[in-house]
Amino acid sequence: MSKGGGTSDPEKLKANLDKIENLTARLSAALAKRRQENPDLEGPGADLYVKAASAYLTEMMTYPEKLIEQQMHMWRGTLMNLAEAMKNPEAEEKPESGRDAVRPPSPPDSRFRNPLWQSHPYFNFLMHQYLLSSQALTKSVESLSGLDARDQQRVAFFAQQFVDMMSPTNFLATNPDAIEKALATDGESLVEGLENFVRDVESNAGEFAVTLSDKKAFEIGRNIATTPGEVVFRNRLFELIHFAPATEEVHAVPLLIVPPWINKYYILDLAPKNSFIKFAVEQGLSVFVVSWVNPDESFRDVGFDTYVEEGALTAIDTVKAITGERKINAIGYCIGGTLLASTLALMAHRGDHSVKTATFFTTLVDFAEPGNLGVFIDDHFIAAIDEEVKEKGYLSAKLMARTFSFLRANDLVYGPAVRSYLLGEAPPAFDLLYWNSDSTNLPARMAKEYLDYCYRENRLVAGRFEVGGVPLNLKDVKIPIFAVATKTDHIAPWKASFSGLQHLVGKKIFILAESGHIAGIINAPAANKYGYWFNDGPADDLDAWLAAASRHDGSWWPFWAGWITAESGKRTSAENHKNPAFPALCPAPGTYVTARAK
Repeated sequence: MSKGGGTSDPEKLKANLDKIENLTARLSAALAKRRQENPDLEGPGADLYVKAASAYLTEMMTYPEKLIEQQMHMWRGTLMNLAEAMKNPEAEEKPESGRDAVRPPSPPDSRFRNPLWQSHPYFNFLMHQYLLSSQALTKSVESLSGLDARDQQRVAFFAQQFVDMMSPTNFLATNPDAIEKALATDGESLVEGLENFVRDVESNAGEFAVTLSDKKAFEIGRNIATTPGEVVFRNRLFELIHFAPATEEVHAVPLLIVPPWINKYYILDLAPKNSFIKFAVEQGLSVFVVSWVNPDESFRDVGFDTYVEEGALTAIDTVKAITGERKINAIGYCIGGTLLASTLALMAHRGDHSVKTATFFTTLVDFAEPGNLGVFIDDHFIAAIDEEVKEKGYLSAKLMARTFSFLRANDLVYGPAVRSYLLGEAPPAFDLLYWNSDSTNLPARMAKEYLDYCYRENRLVAGRFEVGGVPLNLKDVKIPIFAVATKTDHIAPWKASFSGLQHLVGKKIFILAESGHIAGIINAPAANKYGYWFNDGPADDLDAWLAAASRHDGSWWPFWAGWITAESGKRTSAENHKNPAFPALCPAPGTYVTARAK
């Protein structure tokens, strides 16, 4: 397979094998430091396996013909794969009748780009057998009739995790790219891959966590999170950043951005070419952002209500005090949107109408259909979380990052692992992946309340979510709403996002962006990468809404900019939004954003 016909330098190969022996010793030492974690944090509880096995056995006994049919399909497909693999794959033959029903076609899958997957009998058979087995497992799970809808979803999700893990591209002996590179480099790529693996295990106290991005390529405030500004307020929970105006005059109504505190605010201020904050400032908006603290054990008793009172409400009052304006516009992203909606409901109860409009990015307020993240929320997982946060005082960023990564395992786990460990490549210099790896902890009480009150009990839309003894009623929120969801969101499914925001009574604009939770939002106009759908009609039936929506090429940012500037009042001197009572504490991006999670 090697273009060079094999190894060309036996001495180099021997030296590399010696390096591998030394690295293996380092790896053993690093793995010995691994902390034994509660297995219920790693995957589904045993009850799910019991339910799945019971449903499968019942299916076998009730419909034995279905099992026989599945097995015959599998055997027939395997024989077909063997026969096809031994043929010349480049010979153009018309497919036999019914062949495609047995043998899945080669997919447009980036994992199988190497020509050897098509031309070499061994790899060709492996690929098609993997696809056939994956198809058989998926269909078996889909056909289980003895499970309720939630258990069905959970079994399907974890079955897909197994399918993704077992891809032949994930193993050296069955990955032609890795084998070719190892031969071409006299084993150097394997040494570099093992060095990458040992480095990752050593830096994560014995845990496996692949490095997604070159950590030396970015520095917060130097080439990422660089929009100029000043920290003008700080409390124990957040720093408030006021970004420098890009124009002499700004719109009178300021804009406050409330980002999620599961990650850091600079997802909205990556490299200048794709910074949403920079874009907003260039529209003549006076932009403030909340930069959340990265909590440690001292934040053990901080709850969701603390984020409302000391976080969102304090930020709103501070922006008003700095600018002298009676009203502001606000943006909430993900859980920051959940917080904003909760805060607006509390403000409405108190008769406070300081927020003129609200924009929501990929926000859930109704958690009845929480997407794939909901598959982890069961009694075993919650009990393990209880134990974890009771011991530490916070929910670790590492656990959160790992959970979110496995929602997109091929993109965020296996693909990077193959490139780093099997091919020996250095992590890429990619600003979004750098941000993705810069996770934050969650305070113990807040993490518990979020999982229990939102994901398990869905209190917010039921009017049973209380802040300061006040049950929040989303129907009290009657301001204009601009909501953006994303088509392939694995964290906040677009239908759940839109249907939940219907509980807010004000006039709404719904935008459905292409791509997922991050890329669909961080889609700068210059990139011209993803489009969006818009329909100003009622969204009671979301399938009908989408069918009637018009698709537009490019970013939705300019559409939003036209809407928000129309809601932001006349222009005033940018100097009017400065206040000597709130002097600069330090330059943006501030101090909270640079703190790494413990």
